Formats: sequence, C-alpha cells, structure tokens
Amino acid sequence: MKEAIFNLEPREVWKHFHSLTRIPRPSGHEGKVRLFLTAFTGELGLETIVDRAGNVIVRKPATPGMENRTGVILQAHLDMVPQKNGETKHDFERDPIRTVIEGGWVRADGTTLGADNGIGVAAAMALLASSRLVHGPLEALFTVEEETGMAGAFGLEPGMLRGGILLNLDSEEEGELFIGCAGGVNGTATFSFLPQRLQEGYAGFTIRVRGLKGGHSGMDIHLGSGNANKIMNRLLFAGHVRQGLLLASIEGGSLRNAIPRESKAVVAVPASRAGEFLDGFSALAEAIGNELSVADPGLFIEAVPVKPPLRVIDERVSARLLQAVCACPDGVMRMNSEMEGLVETSNNLAVVRSGHESVTVSCLLRSSVDSARQELETMIGSVFGLAGAVTSFEGGYHGWKPDRSSAILKLMQEIHAGKFGKAPMVRAVHAGLECGIIGGTCPGLDMISFGPTIRHPHSPDERVHIGSVGRFWDLLVETLVRVPAARS
Repeated sequence: MKEAIFNLEPREVWKHFHSLTRIPRPSGHEGKVRLFLTAFTGELGLETIVDRAGNVIVRKPATPGMENRTGVILQAHLDMVPQKNGETKHDFERDPIRTVIEGGWVRADGTTLGADNGIGVAAAMALLASSRLVHGPLEALFTVEEETGMAGAFGLEPGMLRGGILLNLDSEEEGELFIGCAGGVNGTATFSFLPQRLQEGYAGFTIRVRGLKGGHSGMDIHLGSGNANKIMNRLLFAGHVRQGLLLASIEGGSLRNAIPRESKAVVAVPASRAGEFLDGFSALAEAIGNELSVADPGLFIEAVPVKPPLRVIDERVSARLLQAVCACPDGVMRMNSEMEGLVETSNNLAVVRSGHESVTVSCLLRSSVDSARQELETMIGSVFGLAGAVTSFEGGYHGWKPDRSSAILKLMQEIHAGKFGKAPMVRAVHAGLECGIIGGTCPGLDMISFGPTIRHPHSPDERVHIGSVGRFWDLLVETLVRVPAARS
C-alpha cells in the first residue's frame, strides 16, 4: 500500500509526517519546508521566529493550570539525507517521497524516507497543533543542515531559547534514552615543499592499501579496524629509513568523519635497492595483515612497479611528514570511566593528501569532555608543529557530558518503566549530536534524546517501525504532563 501512512496510529503524528514527505527537504535546501512550517504555525497563531541561520523557533503557551511548569524545548532537524537506488528516478529538490507500508514498517520506494528526522518534526508539529494535550510552556526548535555539518545548531544564538529542558527527538532506537555525546574539532596540518626533480637511477612504485572496513569515526572507532593512512605511513616510513624511499604523491582517506579505508602513494626507490625494498615491503605487509586478520580480514596491500615519477617531495619535508604521521595518535585515547563501553576521547587521522606544493593531514578529534579534547589538540598540534607543519583547529563544538543525576532522565525512566513494564537503556554516543552544540550555546539545559526505531538511515533502505512511533509518542506526551514546576 502506498501513500496511506496518514491512516496509521497515532494519526496526529503520521498525518504531519505524510505532509513532510510531500515537501522536498534535502540538506541545504530547506526553504520549502521552512515556508510550509511557518505557514502552519502562523495559522495556529503561534509566535514564530526564523533566525539568521535559518532555524525556526516556535513558542506555545502552557495549557491552563500548567503555567508554572519548567519550559520544554522540543528539538528536531528539518533536513534529510538525499540518497536513492541507481535505477530510481527521483529529484530530491522537486519530487515528493513515495512511501510504502510493509510488514509493520514504513519505507520509501527506492529513496531515503526522511524519518530521520521527519518523525521528530511531525511529533513536535502535533504537539503545537493540539488543543487537548496537556503541557507547560513549549518551544519547538527546528534546525537546518544537521546532516551536512549541523550548521543550524552552530548558528543558534545565545538567548534565543527560554526553556530549561530540551527533548531532542532525533534518536533511532526505541527504548533508549541518550544522555551524552562527544564534542569535536577539525585539525589540519599543512606541510609546504618545493618539488624536487628526481635524479636518474630510481625505480618507481605505486603502493595501495585497500579493502579495510572503515566505518564512522565516532561510533566505530573502538572496533579496532585498520586506518589506511596509518598503515600506508608505516610502509612508507620503513622504506624511507631502510632504502631511501622518496615520496612523490599520496592520497589517503576521504572524509574527516570516516575511518580511512584506502590509501595510494607513488614513490621512488634507488633502483639498486628495489629488490631489497620489495622483500621488506612484502614482509611488513604480511605482518600488518596478520595483526588485522580478525578486525580487517579484507585488507589488501600491494606495491606495483611503474615509471619513475618526474618530481618528488623535498626529502627533508617528506621525512618530517612521515615522522609526524607516525607519532600522531589515532583511535581511542580514553574510555569513559562512568559508562562501560563508551569512548570518551579519540582521534581519527582521516585524510592525507598531497598537492603541487603542499601535503595536508586532516584529523577529527572527539571527546565528551571539552578539557580532554583541548589537551588532545595540544598534543597533535605539538607533534605536527615540531615537524614544521602549520597547524589549525577549526569548527570546534562542545561535548555533552553524561549526567546520570539528570532530573529529566529520572522522570523518563520512571514513566518508561510504568508504561512499558521495563526500564529504558541509558546510553551516550561517541559522535556529535545537536544537543552538545545547543548545550554549549545555552548552558544549564537539562537534555535528553530519544525517538522511535529507525533502521538504515541515510540509505534507500531506511525504514521506521510503526509500533515504535506510537510508543515514542506516548512517552513524549506523558513526559510533558509530568514535567515538574520551575524553580523560583
């Protein structure tokens, strides 16, 4: 059955989600959905603000008798990830999403569904529109460009929000309450060099590292997967020290938030030592493969003879680059001491890429403790600074340190146990959430993140479990009823 989702329960949520599927809203193109939303709240007579970042903030007075309750901010993001199957014809800036009900789930027909975070937006809309639900003072914060860098959250200005509790409606597993996340910062080190003409008597090789699992640099950093940049550097460094390898070019990794899966380098080795180089290379490649045989059994390393490059990176700069990347920390730095299995601080040595006269090394540093992230900045900045690189750290955002004594956490644990007969799982994630950024801008907020069950977000296999949406809605509504009075 297609296009019947407005008949699902709870109808007040599904009808708004259906409306959202009619409106194109890929990240960076939220104009149409913003107009739709402001028209919707305008008809309701609610105070509505569009800030300079493009976020929409809506305020709704408390229902009679609830005026003294702590103000609650409902937060969700307007944009969705635009992905489709190869054979699917769909223009995400023009076409509506075609929905399908299948086996207790809602999915899209060949595209992403946009349940991430359309269900959260729809739930907030339902509360804004309701004349029967009981609640204290409400605000709804609808952010933009969450999927491509959380620009809306970053653009939120201090003083825009009045509430004391923030309910983020963007989690993807029913029965879980999230109370913390990592902050992060982008680190960049740039080595400048003058290309040197390669003298005669050298053999050329292309070295490739590929077949690694990779993964999300926050959620998967603790799994022990190989880092293609670290592996490549290990191979190059050994060749440089033992056979005088010269580096001509390198390209490893692609995104700061992805553990690098592949790397490629073009090198030159004295022809008289080429055989020795290949023997050592093969032995080291085998050793690395054995080290990662369980975590990354698909690892493939090769050195293929090619025509020698015309130019190489200055040998002095190349040596410093290889030493710095060797010394740069990568992976888990510290586990959280309060929540078992949660990474506190990590670094992803994400991208190493050479240009005509420079080599850039890019990292993504994460921590739920701001001071620990700052210390990691100092450590990495020192490593590359000593090697002669120009370093910078930009785009930093706060972590959200887990607080098990949170009042809203205790309330929602009690409500969940009473309504569903079991305690919710309390979690934190080693990834960036809008809560961390918003909490940094608006200190003192008591925050929690929760949502229905969504599988395979960001892919055409995205689907949302129908029953979980109802339970998510029930938990949200009951929480608003029982929010305590504001402190005077």
